[in-house]
Amino acid sequence: MGIFDFLKSDKKRQEEAAEKAREQVEQQSPARAAGPNDMGGKYTDATSATRAAAAPAPPKPAPGHVQHKTPTPASAAHKAVPAAPKPASEAQRTYIVKAGDSLSAIARRELGNEGRWRELYAMNKSVVGPNPDLIRPGMVLMLPS
Repeated sequence: MGIFDFLKSDKKRQEEAAEKAREQVEQQSPARAAGPNDMGGKYTDATSATRAAAAPAPPKPAPGHVQHKTPTPASAAHKAVPAAPKPASEAQRTYIVKAGDSLSAIARRELGNEGRWRELYAMNKSVVGPNPDLIRPGMVLMLPS
């Protein structure tokens, strides 16, 4: 591989790979005597021979096997299946606010990092209200996992 190979177009690389493949096939089967324009009767021109040499053969399915298509993001097949419910073991953790608590203290004690108070507030904004500094004893806060 040369220094400037990254500048070659993909088409050029494909053509070079097809040429190398043709050369290898010719070297492996020297017993067949063919003229310069003879392609064994299978291909009518060099373009179709090159495409056939470069294209990988599709895998053959087993007899009686039905091949299913994978749904694409644009198809509706994946949207018809509802999301799997969360297992009962992964119940949402909650915390009941006590007197003197703050979101940063709760985050430090329950989540291990007081900087996560913003995450705690974002999850409980409907309970806490517009002021994160004003939490009252008895509020039930949902804790992030």
